[in-house]
Amino acid sequence: MASLKEVKNRILSVNSTQQITKAMKMVAAAKLRRAQDRVIQLRPYSDKLRTILNNLSSSSGDSKLLVERKINKVLLIVIGSDKGLCGSFNSSVIKFTNQLIENNYKNLYENKNLTILPIGKKMFDHYKKRNFVILDKFWSILKKSSYDDVADISEFLMNEFILENYDKIEIIFNEFKNVAVQNTMSSAFLPVHKVNDDDVKNDTNYIFEPNKKDILNKLIPKALTANLFKTVLESNASEQGARMTAMSQATDNATELLKELKLSYNRSRQAAITKEILEIVGGAEALNAN
Repeated sequence: MASLKEVKNRILSVNSTQQITKAMKMVAAAKLRRAQDRVIQLRPYSDKLRTILNNLSSSSGDSKLLVERKINKVLLIVIGSDKGLCGSFNSSVIKFTNQLIENNYKNLYENKNLTILPIGKKMFDHYKKRNFVILDKFWSILKKSSYDDVADISEFLMNEFILENYDKIEIIFNEFKNVAVQNTMSSAFLPVHKVNDDDVKNDTNYIFEPNKKDILNKLIPKALTANLFKTVLESNASEQGARMTAMSQATDNATELLKELKLSYNRSRQAAITKEILEIVGGAEALNAN
């Protein structure tokens, strides 16, 4: 059995850790609320852009961003976090990415034709240490998560696709559902999926000025940037939800551990008192015997 001093030190240590996890849970809850508000505000804009794009892309398909080529080079945008202590948030993205590469892009990976663009320090650190070709230009944008930073990434990716440096670009991230649930998923970024006329439900006849082609060429970059920004915000909300859940579980575990340690402390203390009493009684009896 551990000594009283050891158990007492352990109780003090767990108490300190519990205070930290409680504080981190409260901070994550506040950040989650702000992240949720940003996602909710952006969704109508992003969805409306996507609807307009679908109505236009079916009939005006000569944009270079709509061209589907033979896939010889692939870029995967992997979105994680800058900080840890968020449960399986980062590990689930890494696991999903590795599985996607194994199932769909194994030959490209072996031939060094698959590139990883990590977003977030955890993703950057992970893939930098492994045998991956990485783009290390934008991994630190999560510090601000501003629209301008995402627009720079989107413009860079569109130029790379037009120059045929990549034939397909895909995003891997955690989609926010609620505090306890985040779905790891992949989303195609480029080329833009061209919708067939039969797939578009459009009961309204629109007049386009100057013409569909010019509108489409202006609309696609905006839609892609909005989609990427929405993905970053979804991932940020998922990160805060995962951290809040992880810190809540850590706090509950600390509470249970404290109960066990206090019980162990009381038992050790009682055993020490009993031992002292027995020693005193034994000494008194020895004196009386003499």
